Amino acid sequence: MSHYTRPLNRQDYKTLTLAALGGALEFYDFIIFVFFAAVVGELFFPADIPEWLRQVQTFGIFAAGYLARPLGGIIMAHFGDLVGRKKMFTLSILLMAVPTLAIGLLPTFATAGLVAPLLLLLMRILQGAAIGGEVPGAWVFVAEHVPARRIGIACGTLTAGLTVGILLGSVVATLINTQLSAQAIHDGGWRIPFLLGGIFGLVAMYLRRWLQETPIFLEMQQRKALAQELPIKSVVLNHKQAVVVSMLLTWLLSAGIVVVILMSPVWLQKQYGFAPALTLQANSVATVMLCIGCLLAGLIVDRVGASKTFIVGSILLACSSWFFYHLAGTHPEQLFLLYGLVGLCVGVVGAVPYVMVRAFPAEVRFTGISFSYNVSYAIFGGLTPIAVTMLMGVSPMAPAWYVLALSLIGLGLGVWLRKKIPAASRSPAEA
Repeated sequence: MSHYTRPLNRQDYKTLTLAALGGALEFYDFIIFVFFAAVVGELFFPADIPEWLRQVQTFGIFAAGYLARPLGGIIMAHFGDLVGRKKMFTLSILLMAVPTLAIGLLPTFATAGLVAPLLLLLMRILQGAAIGGEVPGAWVFVAEHVPARRIGIACGTLTAGLTVGILLGSVVATLINTQLSAQAIHDGGWRIPFLLGGIFGLVAMYLRRWLQETPIFLEMQQRKALAQELPIKSVVLNHKQAVVVSMLLTWLLSAGIVVVILMSPVWLQKQYGFAPALTLQANSVATVMLCIGCLLAGLIVDRVGASKTFIVGSILLACSSWFFYHLAGTHPEQLFLLYGLVGLCVGVVGAVPYVMVRAFPAEVRFTGISFSYNVSYAIFGGLTPIAVTMLMGVSPMAPAWYVLALSLIGLGLGVWLRKKIPAASRSPAEA
């Protein structure tokens, strides 16, 4: 039985589990900052500055993590294509765990003065560099381990794992806010989620020791087929089409996650007057459904190929998001159902890495995905909240219009993939 047709074996399941677990913990470490941004802002900046300036500085430090993603991702991908996937895969989790642990131990402004916010900024930059290498690295790692007919479900499982990290951050933040008083959180309770994240990350790094280098990289090493020039140079010069498609797909992915999952709870509170606790519960339902959606998209893309998956998935996303944004206010009793449904349909993004992995040859795959994904995420992930907020000045339904526009891009890509890669699901990934 060839590598292409064999079923998933025990080693594949172990690889997938460890990769998804590590990815979830890395995303938890990266996202937990959002939930404690207010208290971190109070403790790490002078007490006498205006509140708006403190918020700008706090979210500036958060944004630094996003801006560091492309550089960190491209550097780690460069070495991933030249010295091995496994080494970089282990390094990315160490690079995330150590700064997260350090944030939990940092002195505050009252103790260390200006050194405190500078150290916080440095830790966020390191976290951003780590996440920039982790996500593309994980997709490449699992895709090169499993049989070619199972790449979709492997990447879908991993994307679901990253989503679990966001959910884990939300759950830990909720637990700390309900179990501790505001004063207790201010006095040191805020450190707990960072210390937990750092410790869990180090454990996940230890567990990754049991992973093996990907068969495809080992084969390239034996054939002496590793990239002869700078991988990034080869990607930019020889794979422009793959870069554009991957960047557009990342835009779809970032819009789905940022607008529907991260921004909608606050939008529901401001637009329709929902209680914050209720929107967070509904958001948890949507996030769980997103995990399921990613797994389903991975299963479906292996069966029917990328073209049909994105055509049907984008239409479902357009319809479900339109219903959610327009009906949640008039039918509040349907909030959980509507938010859960749109969360499930955002799961079409679980098929994004399948296309990206197939778009680049193995010699420059890590660099190709990392460059496209991280540059696109830094631009669109960073600009989407600003764009949607500005558009809300024109129409309160701006999030609905934005998701609809991105669904049309997803639909267009699905049609383009049909022309470009006929019967994509039937051709081996390593052709």
